[in-house]
Amino acid sequence: MRHLKHAVAAFLFAASLLNALGVEAKVVSVEKLTESPVGTFKPGPYLRLDFRVSGDLSDDVGRIADLQRALRSNDGKISYATSVTLIVPATSGAGNGTLLVDLPNRGRTLAASLFNSPRSPMLPIGSFERGNGFLQDNGFAIAVVAWELGHGIDLPTLMAEDGSPRFIEGAALAIVRDVAVFLQSNAAIENPLRGTVRRTIGVGYSQTGRLLKSFLAGGYNAVEGRPVFSGAYIFGAAGGLINLRTLPGPESGAGQVPTFANPEFRGVNEEPIAIADIAKLTIGDGQAAPKMMFVNTTTDYFSGRASLGRTGADGVEDRPLPDNVRAYDIAGGSHALIPGKGDCKHAYAVLDWHPVLRATLLMLNKWILSEEAPPPNVLMRLRAATGDATVLQAPKHFPRGTIQVPIGDSDGNARGGIRLPDLEAPLGTHAAQNPPLSPACSLGAAYVPFAPTKEERESNGDPRPSIRERYRDRADYKGRIEATAQALMSSGFLLPADAEEIIATAATVVLP
Repeated sequence: MRHLKHAVAAFLFAASLLNALGVEAKVVSVEKLTESPVGTFKPGPYLRLDFRVSGDLSDDVGRIADLQRALRSNDGKISYATSVTLIVPATSGAGNGTLLVDLPNRGRTLAASLFNSPRSPMLPIGSFERGNGFLQDNGFAIAVVAWELGHGIDLPTLMAEDGSPRFIEGAALAIVRDVAVFLQSNAAIENPLRGTVRRTIGVGYSQTGRLLKSFLAGGYNAVEGRPVFSGAYIFGAAGGLINLRTLPGPESGAGQVPTFANPEFRGVNEEPIAIADIAKLTIGDGQAAPKMMFVNTTTDYFSGRASLGRTGADGVEDRPLPDNVRAYDIAGGSHALIPGKGDCKHAYAVLDWHPVLRATLLMLNKWILSEEAPPPNVLMRLRAATGDATVLQAPKHFPRGTIQVPIGDSDGNARGGIRLPDLEAPLGTHAAQNPPLSPACSLGAAYVPFAPTKEERESNGDPRPSIRERYRDRADYKGRIEATAQALMSSGFLLPADAEEIIATAATVVLP
């Protein structure tokens, strides 16, 4: 009954908010392009619906850089058009009432890959495959909203002095805002989700996690004093924002980031960089701050300056996070899961972090719905890495910035954080830095297996105990996997279905 009251209250709140907004003046037309079945799940059948959404940003002049110079239509409007794909229950009201607003990374949808990926074969970024059906079985609706130049959006433009067009990519933040508001609305224009959305969660990974942080820090989540997104799920965004500029095209510049080859690249590691500071900017003007969940991996600290998100650009002390924020580290996780080896010294990292994403997404949704708070922050212990060439150091414009990385154990595996069974009962070192530290190698990181026997490791000069020295037999190894899985289920960071799969996989491992 208590949950029902919360759900009714949330629905009435959303309805009163969106009826009060003139959203039909922002989104001016919606054209349905295609419709196709996705499959049948626990709530029933799901559909894929593709739309072209057009809108007007005239009211944002003065807020967005260069928008005052944008070309206008004959009626004086500043127009845009963008692609929106919905993955939604075929029957209105059949879902759980939560809309995930999926902000695609370089034009590639995220939701299925992040949350629906089985252990093997994993779904790549950009996949619309159903995978294990986790999102649909739990009743989520998904809206993939194009925002990036060159990937399904017509941005406002201006004419440069040479007469060539320039695309105002800073408008992307306002476009995401207006489309998200429209999909929750009872606007006069036909909304395909009308009456079904009771809460929204913005989802960003890496590049679009930085987009979502910029959205929050820039005040775009407040419309008439109320939040557009009830929650924000930000994975692998490390210590940075998005670099949105006015560009000649045809491609976006928003995918550029500091790298080991170009550590001083500007526009990403900028203030506000601390999560605590970004969270503060979402409070004000009477608005209710969204619930925020930040998830990082070991690699995000070594190659993405993630420690700056904890400390800010000065010093090594973590800044306290407000009550509406949770931060979790996946120990031994890599920023990206890439098959094979590529041109790196070692094979890419293999720790499957999808189970943690699934569990924490459900935590966030419950938090928004019922105010049942998730577990406290779970972070890795850090050490200063000043002068370490294998670590992306602080940029020069942060002269007091200190990059910190996870403290490793004798095997090179990170201490602290959320520790999946494959890390607690390891067969190798997870998320080691992977020379030559090119973008792929530094973000994909390395998995370095243990030697099978003591004799082999000694012949290779490997100080890490061998597999045979660690485990008596397969039963011993499987027992340790099971114990860790049980502990993670008890803490809420592992769902029963994922625990079952991890344990079943352990039973097939052949030990030397």
